[in-house]
Amino acid sequence: MTETTSGSARGSRSKGNKGGKGLRIERVHTTPGVHPYDEVVWERRDVVMTNWRDGSINFEQRGVEFPDFWSVNAVNIVTSKYFRGATGSPEREASLRQLIDRVVLTYRKAGEEHGYFASPADAEIFEHELTYALLHQVFSFNSPVWFNVGTKQPQQVSACFILSVDDSMESILDWYKEEGMIFKGGSGAGLNLSRIRSSKELLSSGGNASGPVSFMRGADASAGTIKSGGATRRAAKMVVLDVDHPDVEAFIDTKVKEEEKVRALRDAGFDMDLGGDDITSVQYQNANNSVRVNDEFMKAVETGSKFGLRARMTGEVIEEIDAKGLFRKMAEAAWACADPGIQYDDTINHWHTSPESGRITASNPCSEYMHLDNSSCNLASLNLMKFLRDDNGNQSFDAERFAKVVELVITAMDISICFADFPTEKIGETTRAFRQLGIGYANLGALLMATGHAYDSDGGRALAGAITSLMTGTSYRRSAELAAVVGPYDGYARNADAHQRVMKQHADANTSARRMDDLDTPVWAAATEAWQDVIRLGEKNGFRNAQASVLAPTGTIGLMMDCDTTGVEPDLALVKFKKLVGGGSMQIVNNTVPKALKRLGYQPEQVEAVVAHIAEHGNVIDAPGLKPEHYEVFDCAMGERAISAMGHVRMMAAAQPFLSGAISKTVNLPESATVEEVEEVYFEGWKMGLKALAIYRDNCKVGQPLSAKKKEKEEAKAPVAAPAVAEKVVEYRPVRKRLPKGRPGITTSFTVGGAEGYMTANSYPDDGLGEVFLKMSKQGSTLAGMMDAFSIAVSVGLQYGVPLETYVSKFTNMRFEPAGMTDDPDVRMAQSIVDYIFRRLALDFLPFETRSALGIHSAEERQRHLDTGSYEQADEEVDVEGLAQSAPRHVEPAKPEVPAQPAAAAPAPKQVHNSTELVEMQLGLNADAPLCFSCGTKMRRAGSCYLCEGCGSTSGCS
Repeated sequence: MTETTSGSARGSRSKGNKGGKGLRIERVHTTPGVHPYDEVVWERRDVVMTNWRDGSINFEQRGVEFPDFWSVNAVNIVTSKYFRGATGSPEREASLRQLIDRVVLTYRKAGEEHGYFASPADAEIFEHELTYALLHQVFSFNSPVWFNVGTKQPQQVSACFILSVDDSMESILDWYKEEGMIFKGGSGAGLNLSRIRSSKELLSSGGNASGPVSFMRGADASAGTIKSGGATRRAAKMVVLDVDHPDVEAFIDTKVKEEEKVRALRDAGFDMDLGGDDITSVQYQNANNSVRVNDEFMKAVETGSKFGLRARMTGEVIEEIDAKGLFRKMAEAAWACADPGIQYDDTINHWHTSPESGRITASNPCSEYMHLDNSSCNLASLNLMKFLRDDNGNQSFDAERFAKVVELVITAMDISICFADFPTEKIGETTRAFRQLGIGYANLGALLMATGHAYDSDGGRALAGAITSLMTGTSYRRSAELAAVVGPYDGYARNADAHQRVMKQHADANTSARRMDDLDTPVWAAATEAWQDVIRLGEKNGFRNAQASVLAPTGTIGLMMDCDTTGVEPDLALVKFKKLVGGGSMQIVNNTVPKALKRLGYQPEQVEAVVAHIAEHGNVIDAPGLKPEHYEVFDCAMGERAISAMGHVRMMAAAQPFLSGAISKTVNLPESATVEEVEEVYFEGWKMGLKALAIYRDNCKVGQPLSAKKKEKEEAKAPVAAPAVAEKVVEYRPVRKRLPKGRPGITTSFTVGGAEGYMTANSYPDDGLGEVFLKMSKQGSTLAGMMDAFSIAVSVGLQYGVPLETYVSKFTNMRFEPAGMTDDPDVRMAQSIVDYIFRRLALDFLPFETRSALGIHSAEERQRHLDTGSYEQADEEVDVEGLAQSAPRHVEPAKPEVPAQPAAAAPAPKQVHNSTELVEMQLGLNADAPLCFSCGTKMRRAGSCYLCEGCGSTSGCS
């Protein structure tokens, strides 16, 4: 994407580049002389967000300006979370353009001041390319960038922080203060408490030390009090303790004991929901806990031998324990309450680029950032679905364009360190000296499904590994190019040998990785070339960044990019909840499902039948025409075909060798899982070379939504109201509207699964369908009689005012024999005669918008969708291409209309407010996630944290 001009080997980083060097920036998406804003259609929308439980308005801003292709959810979240300025004031941002300009122009200015660009023209291209990528949801910076950059407040750009604490009261109190400042800025922090003396050791005064667990209480209370990012999110934190610390058993037990307290208080009638009035009495709930194990301990577990716990001050063994017993205790605690997670110390430090400057002892709250103490990491994530090409059914991953966007984003991320503010002086010094970055991606789960890969498959893992390798290889190549322009990071000279060693480790892993199919092989080839350049350029120039990549949860920013899946996670379920412009909502089958079926070779009519089945049942089991060997492609995080725990671990192992940092991911286990299965996950994670992981067993947490039970109790205690005065009841009776003697009609002959029949549909002269007659030929009297009776019942209902669309929604997808292929080109596959009849009636009598929302389309419409991506007939008199080219920078249309919905869309149930709640209702499951403290809807997991897809609130740090 870029190249450097000639000049000195090292440019100035403080006063700009005086050597005449700089990056030449290549255009990828933009056109010379045309601003990216001029290539999209803008529209005004009203954002009104409410708490559905009490109807109160949480946020309101009307007339905000966004591109017309942004979803309602993305608009709502960006407006409420990222627009700056007091609501209702003239200073309040009201357009996505203002938000993007605030950030991008700051980056461009800093890049010019610090000598990153060869010329002003290159700086302008950088600005336009960055603007385009953000505008079109190709990638997003982490939340602190949107919160802070370009504002008058400190410009904190990092989302992830690692602190340190020593064995002194001064250091411990500094820890409390530093955490609070980080939370206030909208980020999270982690640290290792293993330097603090255990409760089994003596103080200099002769008394016993308090131990790290006691000091965790004060920090936990502080985190529970502070909301980060201007009251947008609760604080997130990670606490790590080494496995050889004498207090490790007490550390493991902390949350288990508190969960028992939650149960007791809940049963006594206290409000123990997340965010409830009484939950604050429970300790240790604001942190993720992890035990840091080493190879010595894991080998002792493997062999069943003893392991020594060591004094913090002297390093001597003060107690020997059974390693397998302690490992079992960890697994039991994680089984009971999901904590502690596990981190593999020797693996982490084996991939450490800067070991001469200190060991890696801890991680950020979500476990993806791992580097030196008192450091931070700036994150950004790419939307992988934006790089999937589909040329007449031939899919490919656009590796070349992906690499160019990675180069652009890495350049921008490094520039941000030049102007960034940091919460403490120590963190600022370390981050400027090592310039840690964390590029990653989202939508992996959607990409794998869309390309016909099962998440838990060799092909899926190969594609994920190839993309991850290309991303990190390209990032370090750009880092080496930046080192030639503005110099390597300050700590590089001391760590050059180690950094080069780790680069070779990545390159070797890339070389030995298994290639699987036509999709991943070209990506591996591009990655191989990138790693060759990394080795060559790194030896010549050094590197600008000590770290380049991680896989973060991508919570709020994933919703900003309209991603179906977060981070490295699989899809939640096959049916999604979708908000509509102008109000209302729909439940739709994931757009990736038809793409996957097409990739697998299914015909359009088969695709529609499978999608219709999913819309009704929420899964692909027994879907008409779908081969059982293809079921695994549609496996999700929840449902009857949920991905196994080891499926999650294997996917992490496929990506880990190609990441500078680690992966934020929770391995989901069913409620029925055993402690032995937790042990297996933790042990295999070590064997497979992971750096960290955490597990979550369904329904293991007590502090979850329990409001229904509580409401029942409150209602039982409520006093009986006095009898109301009787009111006059007016009974409504429908009136039958009979058809006239002469009425228009349509007679259709049909065949379903070999059974022949005739249908006559008569209608009112001016008011739609009024009666249906069904005649089955060459069938027994029972079927013929039942169809005759059924048609009379439907006809009477129509004449009494039952809408045809009600019948269609109830009877389509009904499955019984005879079923199968039909002779109707518009309905090629039917699950029963009734299914066929009402699909045919919908096509003949319902308007396009109504039947499209029900997922019923003609053969012509399905072909149009394959060709153009839309089922609707374009207005032939309008030059769409010409309009797009001449679209003004602001268009304020009339009242926005509800767009045509994808196949198998249907009105969302009234009591459902997001995809998690929809999955619960459709599959009869409990998603076991807390309620959002902002809007009251159920959250869903994103990595090690929770995300509210209704308002964008997270419990994490991304």
